[in-house]
Amino acid sequence: MAMSYRLRVNPILCTGYRMCAELLPERIDLDDWGFPMVDARPIGHDLLAHARRAVAACPRGAIELVPDGDGR
Repeated sequence: MAMSYRLRVNPILCTGYRMCAELLPERIDLDDWGFPMVDARPIGHDLLAHARRAVAACPRGAIELVPDGDGR
């Protein structure tokens, strides 16, 4: 069985660069001030590479992929 992941944003670290939403618009929307709002659904295999790219592109390290069901 493949492991699934979810996105999580640390609002303290995020400064609203918007790169994550540009790279993963399927799961990340921006609020009125340009900060990310992530979809809580698990990231499917079809979006996993895009999600990893969005996480890696964040200059502040404010977004991460966490294993689904880790309770945080």
